[in-house]
Amino acid sequence: MRKPRDFDAELKALDDKAKELKTRKVRQLGELVIATGADTLTVNELAGALIVLAETKEAGRREAWARRGGAFFQGRAQRTAPASNRDARGAPPQSVGAQPPSGGKGTA
Repeated sequence: MRKPRDFDAELKALDDKAKELKTRKVRQLGELVIATGADTLTVNELAGALIVLAETKEAGRREAWARRGGAFFQGRAQRTAPASNRDARGAPPQSVGAQPPSGGKGTA
């Protein structure tokens, strides 16, 4: 005979894993806010900016934001990698954060 499955234990393990993943996601989002310097914004400013981002359907604008985000992460990786492992594309890592925001103030 087969051993009966303990569904309660399996459900509890899945619930614990889901809670752990949610906690890790929240922590990573907080780390991202700090790493980008967005922690200097007020809660209302940050929430408003995120709402505009989520509501934007313009593919070109979203692609530009994605490229900029990718450049941010590449710059962080380059700053933490040893010199021999750096990507030789020529852009200095500190220039990534120095770009002005696309669209300027007050545009959505």
